[in-house]
Amino acid sequence: MTSIAEDFLVAAEDKAFDRNHRRILNYNIGKYDVAVERGLSKFANLENAKRKAHVIKWKMMENLDKVLPEFEANFQKRGGKVIWANDAEEAQREILQIMQRANAKTVVKSKSMVSEEIQLNEFLEANHIESLETDLGEYIVQLLGQPPYHIVTPAMHLSKEDIARLFNERFGTPLDATPEQLTLKARELLRDKYVTADVGITGANFLIADTGSIAVSENEGNARLCTTFPKIHIAIVGIEKVIPSIADLGLFWPMLATHGTGQNLTVYNSILSGPRQADETDGPEEMYVILLDNGRTNLLAQKEQRQGLYCIRCGACLNACPVYKNVGGYTYNTPYSGPIGSVITPHMRGMENFKHLSYASSLCGNCSEVCPVKIEIHKMLLANRRDAVKEDLVTKKERWGWALWRKAMLSRKLTDFLSGKSKNRLLNLLFKKTWGHFKQMPQVAPKSFAQLWQEQNGKEE
Repeated sequence: MTSIAEDFLVAAEDKAFDRNHRRILNYNIGKYDVAVERGLSKFANLENAKRKAHVIKWKMMENLDKVLPEFEANFQKRGGKVIWANDAEEAQREILQIMQRANAKTVVKSKSMVSEEIQLNEFLEANHIESLETDLGEYIVQLLGQPPYHIVTPAMHLSKEDIARLFNERFGTPLDATPEQLTLKARELLRDKYVTADVGITGANFLIADTGSIAVSENEGNARLCTTFPKIHIAIVGIEKVIPSIADLGLFWPMLATHGTGQNLTVYNSILSGPRQADETDGPEEMYVILLDNGRTNLLAQKEQRQGLYCIRCGACLNACPVYKNVGGYTYNTPYSGPIGSVITPHMRGMENFKHLSYASSLCGNCSEVCPVKIEIHKMLLANRRDAVKEDLVTKKERWGWALWRKAMLSRKLTDFLSGKSKNRLLNLLFKKTWGHFKQMPQVAPKSFAQLWQEQNGKEE
């Protein structure tokens, strides 16, 4: 049985040399890059906005024990119910209990990475409950039986021709259907589902402590339909999504939209503060917010890497990452792919199984540069690597190899003890299988710099 790390290497190599995959990914990311550059140019002082966002998220993570109960109390004042879930199984169990009490059999879902994290669709299907994704990208990958490929753009790995073929096979639409025609077909298929669904499930981009509200951003309007027609609305949200005040949305909404897709503002932005009130005509009869931990407090306990919890899931670091652009989203084997996924996943799902993700980086720093909340992602990756060594999660071969290398590097006599030919033979002996068959082994020069210096100057300096 292969390990997760070995599967990553196999999948990464496969995708890195898949030219069609690279073409589609680079084309789609390229379109976002152009839009984001145009959008960011409209900020009067982008660096100041990033610093402000960073400080707000820092305050929230340092005071989670105070702001989350504040959110809970304010949300409950308007009739909402808050459920605290320690892990994915507990969240699944709570959702199933809500649905069983209401005898609910159908769910409409808006895009939510947290629901992917707890594998909600698979869980509901196993319990004979129909769960339908209503975001167009999510709907497409659900039809294919795949998870989302990207935090923001679930079907980024597919071309319009791929989607046209899928719709032709499933619904009989023409093979040459345009994206507009395919969207209209999806709308036609989904509209009736909103009206008949028993439960609507969403995530939330932000939890607002001072009003007890959740904020949801979307571009299609499907989340509004999911929260308006069904009698029950369940929002599943990571505990790190909290911000102090509704006034802070004036900063976070534009930052999220511009860094994610290049828009000045996402098309639909909703603030939901509980179930339908006595004087209101629309909205659910019951509203639940499930506050999910699922390893987040493990990350919070890390003094350096807790910055990973500042993330607002804009996807900018994925689009900037040269590794992600080459190997794609599925190779990471986690809902949160790319640089930010490589930071948080080892703490949320176990360092032993996912430490390899922190090595899947060139440490170029692009991810840190584009982050709207100034997370120093490349430094977090190095901290993860250090922790993996401290926790003794590296192989004996690796540990002894680096110990010998360090000893040799700290001693000029040991460094010069072997000739260049001997060092090359040693490199081939130790690293031939692990260096990668697409890369050439480095060639050590016949003589070291110190030896050449001594020869040319006649004495050792």
